[in-house]
Amino acid sequence: MSNASESRADSPADTDDGMLAEQLLRLTRRLHRSQKRQMEPIGVTPGQARLLRVLSRYTLGDGPAPRMADLAHGLEVVPRAVTTLVDALEEQGRVRRVPDPANRRVVRIELTDSGRTTLRALRNARRDAAEDILAPLTAADRKVLGGLLSTLVDGGTRPC
Repeated sequence: MSNASESRADSPADTDDGMLAEQLLRLTRRLHRSQKRQMEPIGVTPGQARLLRVLSRYTLGDGPAPRMADLAHGLEVVPRAVTTLVDALEEQGRVRRVPDPANRRVVRIELTDSGRTTLRALRNARRDAAEDILAPLTAADRKVLGGLLSTLVDGGTRPC
């Protein structure tokens, strides 16, 4: 009971694509495990680390510190998830809530000095985790991989 769709499903290209997808998933899991190991001594969860990174992007500009809604948007999560993360980071002294000078009903979130120190430690941990994964590759291999990953991340759109 062989038909055209069954023969396409068994084609070498489908098998290769399936294997590539599986390898990407395995690599992602390996990278997450390595990052988690590297982050453990820092004392933050992956979600807290993401919030700190998003928050740091706001501090690069001259604009005001972000609101909870801004952070939720940057993290692509619901606002109540941000509240939990901010509560924990505030308790650790890594962020602080401050009133908006233009509207006292608005609360903004700022990095503290401890938060900035934590971010530096997180950057080092991520770099170390990436080095664990990329160690077998030469500089040329890494450049090729970076280009390929950029193409995939950008959804296959390339500038003309």
